[in-house]
Amino acid sequence: MADKEFGLNDVVEMKKAHPCGANRWRIIRLGMDIRIKCEGCAHSVLIPRKDFTKKMKKVLVKNEKSEE
Repeated sequence: MADKEFGLNDVVEMKKAHPCGANRWRIIRLGMDIRIKCEGCAHSVLIPRKDFTKKMKKVLVKNEKSEE
């Protein structure tokens, strides 16, 4: 599952699009729960990590900042 690696501020695509029509989400919080923000309408959603990994399709934009 190397394609399921994600980090803070990465932009990901989910299996289902948001009702606003966009399917680009920015990860804004990591932990036991993951908060993602819709790039289309700026709505944010808190999802348990287990559900997020199931529902995430792929990482579209990887955040280039090093996590030190």
